[in-house]
Amino acid sequence: MKHKGTRIAIVGPESTGKTILAKKLAEYYHGEWIPEYARQYIEKLDRPYNYTDVEHIAQWLVEAYATRKDASYPVFFDTEMVITKIWFEVAFGKVPENMNKWLQQMDFDAFLLCYPDLPWIPDPVRENGGKMREVLYLRYQDEIEKLHKPYQVIKGTGSERLVNAVKAVTTLTDLPDAINTVKTDQRLNELFK
Repeated sequence: MKHKGTRIAIVGPESTGKTILAKKLAEYYHGEWIPEYARQYIEKLDRPYNYTDVEHIAQWLVEAYATRKDASYPVFFDTEMVITKIWFEVAFGKVPENMNKWLQQMDFDAFLLCYPDLPWIPDPVRENGGKMREVLYLRYQDEIEKLHKPYQVIKGTGSERLVNAVKAVTTLTDLPDAINTVKTDQRLNELFK
């Protein structure tokens, strides 16, 4: 069963479960998951990334959003322009001239802001562990609030995190609330495996 088009951005510091939430929520709501392009792109580079690379990633995000803005089904974006804006600021101390325009164009219905209560797992493309996760979390929260978009903070581990995300989606959007049934809880637990 397909549900009305809704666009939800999953935002948060590294290692906060964004990818699994985006993927599993898309499965749960019979929608689409838009993977994190930045990771795919950076992993293929044979050199350190630069400002132009992050501009390319930002443009990809704008295009990915534009091709799905009229989708009749829910779309869950594993990261989006808020994270990219902060990435520019932290890594380069400046943002592209078009940043505010891009933020406005990507008119998400809601944001799920993942709290850094999961362990940070290092890998070759992650660079912001430790206390930086909390700093980034607060900066993302500030940017979302500046956009005046509805959001909820997602906490918890394992299937609890997914259940909390589904509850947040129900609160923030008109997608159906099926979380209260035992059958759905079992389905969520199965999805999270």
